[in-house]
Amino acid sequence: MRIISGQYGGRRFEAPRNLQARPTTDIAKEGLFNILQNRIGFEGISALDLFSGTGSISFELLSRGAASVVGVEMGRPQQQFIQKVSQELKIGRELQLVRGDVFKYLKGSSQQFDLIFADPPYALTELPQLPDLIFEGNRLKEGGLFILEHGKENDFSLHPHFVELRKYGAVHFSFFGK
Repeated sequence: MRIISGQYGGRRFEAPRNLQARPTTDIAKEGLFNILQNRIGFEGISALDLFSGTGSISFELLSRGAASVVGVEMGRPQQQFIQKVSQELKIGRELQLVRGDVFKYLKGSSQQFDLIFADPPYALTELPQLPDLIFEGNRLKEGGLFILEHGKENDFSLHPHFVELRKYGAVHFSFFGK
């Protein structure tokens, strides 16, 4: 895992081989953050990283100036890896880790965010429900952005909050706005 830019830019961390995660590829992550850099200012934003995996997106957001990131991850090994990297980077309360089910978190939380990123397993049967859960639960602040990473099997272009689709090989990012 590599942090691309910002105060932690260039830092690399080796995830354990037994860690069950599909981190966003470097090419896709660079493309995503190039788009975001032109759309939002990272400085001082609050973000939600759903299905955090290795924490790659959380660390990139914090490195670029996000004030706070909530990372939701069910797997204990993934969460332990995120905590280890947080300690190495000396990240404090800016990163709040929640160990649990993303869907329960979304249904039980009322917190709003400037940016929400979700990278669920592509085969997750509930994946198509995520945009509705975000918007029906009022999780985005006004002007906020929700990005859902998914495979080519999903098409969200008819969703009322859909903005655009970006593709990087097999990685698809659907952007939704409020």
